[in-house]
Amino acid sequence: MSKLLRAYDRSRVPLYLQVASVMRQRIEEGQWRPGQKISTLVQLEEEFQVARVTVRQAVDMLSKEGLLARQQGRGTFVSGGAPDRHWLRLETDWDVLVAAIKDNVVKRIKLDNRPAAPTLKEGEGLLADDYVFLRSCQFRDGEPYGLVSVHLAKHVFARDPHAFTHRTALPTLGSLMDIGISHAHQTLVIGGANPETADYLRIALGAPTAECRCVVLDSGGVAIYVADISYRGDVIKLHVDLLANARSGSNATKRASVIRRNGRMQVAGF
Repeated sequence: MSKLLRAYDRSRVPLYLQVASVMRQRIEEGQWRPGQKISTLVQLEEEFQVARVTVRQAVDMLSKEGLLARQQGRGTFVSGGAPDRHWLRLETDWDVLVAAIKDNVVKRIKLDNRPAAPTLKEGEGLLADDYVFLRSCQFRDGEPYGLVSVHLAKHVFARDPHAFTHRTALPTLGSLMDIGISHAHQTLVIGGANPETADYLRIALGAPTAECRCVVLDSGGVAIYVADISYRGDVIKLHVDLLANARSGSNATKRASVIRRNGRMQVAGF
């Protein structure tokens, strides 16, 4: 069995989606340029070691996306450059992260059985006395890109129920100036869409997802915000400034004194 066939065998994703993914990547990376004629069906069939019908399904899918166009008697051509779909940056800075998500369009999901409290892992603080559970699908330009489950400490939710219910929770939390925040962190793992995620985000079962967990602790070490978020893999990019700490080091003492004067802790770990 070839390496390609072994790769197919390891995946639960239908073959035509796997082939379409590779072809889409070639367009996004500029290997196939706008106006260029791509390989014939026979050539693609041989290259990908799949049946002709599988190649046709992949081409049909990319044609519907506007990336490919068939020309009678001439072949299949790249219609245009693929749009930069990786628009959502997973920021490592609190202020930038909050600014990036504050205008997200939130559509709440009603649940009959709501988990009473989050399951905290080591280093994720102490449980609050009670939590409110919020679940939503978040949209941009009418397209879903994130499925969000949030446990919010009930006493925090009570500060502004309307805002927490109708807007993204993290920026709302950040706007409550008198709530001391001692620590916040975000972790990321690569996953695949389960049936529920695939349905809400309108992606294929098993399609790549970015699974994020975000935890915010108050000044007493209590986890007041715990979120588990599934993002579409095709909209995410992670940008890390490796020299950010070095540049900010000279300002650390000044920033710490400002924080103490304001009686509020700076968020760390994002």
